[in-house]
Amino acid sequence: MTAVPVPYRVTARRRETADTVALYLAPVCEALPDFAPGQFAMVHCFGRGEIPLSVSSVQTTGGLAHTVRAVGAVSTGLCAARAGDVVGLRGPFGTAWGLEAAQGRDVIVVAGGIGLAPLRPLILQAVAAPEAYGRVSVLVGARAPAELVGREEIPRWPTAFTGVTVDRPDPGWHGDVGLVTALLDRAPFEAARASAFVCGPEPMIRAAARDLTGRGVPPERVRVSLERNMRCATGHCGHCQLGPLLLCRDGPVVGWDVVEDLLSVREL
Repeated sequence: MTAVPVPYRVTARRRETADTVALYLAPVCEALPDFAPGQFAMVHCFGRGEIPLSVSSVQTTGGLAHTVRAVGAVSTGLCAARAGDVVGLRGPFGTAWGLEAAQGRDVIVVAGGIGLAPLRPLILQAVAAPEAYGRVSVLVGARAPAELVGREEIPRWPTAFTGVTVDRPDPGWHGDVGLVTALLDRAPFEAARASAFVCGPEPMIRAAARDLTGRGVPPERVRVSLERNMRCATGHCGHCQLGPLLLCRDGPVVGWDVVEDLLSVREL
């Protein structure tokens, strides 16, 4: 990793929702070290600053993709980037999903909103090697159909069971309505030999992890991605502290057995 942003050029831009885009990036000169699914980069928008973004695609050519929602000055600037523009990247930082440890087991992916983006490289890895894993289930929830990230891509994962639900349907929605955890009733998995990967808003993470462990998935096999206010990405500033953890260093991906008690404390 490097402390100085490395230039990456935007090669393509795909709009996901009204306020969310996926940026596909290629190194201008030398590429950063390889990223593992679940890790993140500090992405620099020149003139505005930098923010942490998990990778939503890892390419063998050294290219990366990041999915970003416009919620602040830096993310709004990144969302406005066009093909040919240059951004800066530092990394890789943080812990990975560790899908390799799930070989031979059923795989359950639970995503809420933009939380599908950090899970995308893991999903692609799992569906590309059906012989290495058991049954793969991808369960996705969003507040409304217009806020679904990856809506066109989900049907292209034919080797996985997929379920999509929304909180507030529109007149053209004919799918499930309700909490994403309700989809677990239909997902084909054997809890005792399953591994789960969860990303989304913290209330959804808590609900999904508790449901999964309540069904018999061992807590240490439920991996969750937590992203708080990361600034330095090296564990020095303390902005991303969660109890004894510094999520930029000890996370963002951690086992539910490690964070269950921490996430039950409102002050944390």
